Amino acid sequence: MDIRNITEDFAVSPQIAPEDIPAIKTAGFRSILCNRPDDEDYGQPSQDAVAQAAQAAGLEMRWVPIVSGMVTPDAADAFRAALDEMPGPILAYCRSGTRCTMLWSLTKFDDLGGARIVDATRAAGYDMSGLVRQLERR
Repeated sequence: MDIRNITEDFAVSPQIAPEDIPAIKTAGFRSILCNRPDDEDYGQPSQDAVAQAAQAAGLEMRWVPIVSGMVTPDAADAFRAALDEMPGPILAYCRSGTRCTMLWSLTKFDDLGGARIVDATRAAGYDMSGLVRQLERR
């Protein structure tokens, strides 16, 4: 498992498995946000399997599946709602963590501004500078 902290209350990870849930709970996370559609890759654990393990461990789980490269306004709104409604700290996962980082950047841009987004995501190993430039031009 490769958990990368974006803020104190939000981290991202590549695909997790049900057997990762105890370590996620031990790390202090209270919620898991899955941004990966089922069957995106052969052999990936289903969202249901991860959700059952999370629920058994007492963690909140939400599924906001986003097809890579196809973020819609509704999907961004659902992601924002999950961040607002779920107890933190939250661990979001997708195939590589990039999609979750991009969604976080989109939803936090107006609150944090471009420089803080770029700094936070770069420290976690993700480059959101191109996305920030697009958001600054809108």
